[in-house]
Amino acid sequence: MPRNTNKTAVPGAAKALDQFKYEIANEIGLTGRIQTAGWENMTSRECGSVGGWMTKKMVQMAEQALAGNTQG
Repeated sequence: MPRNTNKTAVPGAAKALDQFKYEIANEIGLTGRIQTAGWENMTSRECGSVGGWMTKKMVQMAEQALAGNTQG
């Protein structure tokens, strides 16, 4: 069984990141598949899509924060 050695950079952020992961999965239409198959039975491509979209959104949020615009 694979073990997850990923650790959050900010202690206590794991819960928020997990919620964010499900929000992104919902946006790209994978919620039903996750509910029926579970994360452990998702393909690497599906999980990678969620991770990629999470990264894209986090970069957008960081850019907005750096620009002084925290809306949106």
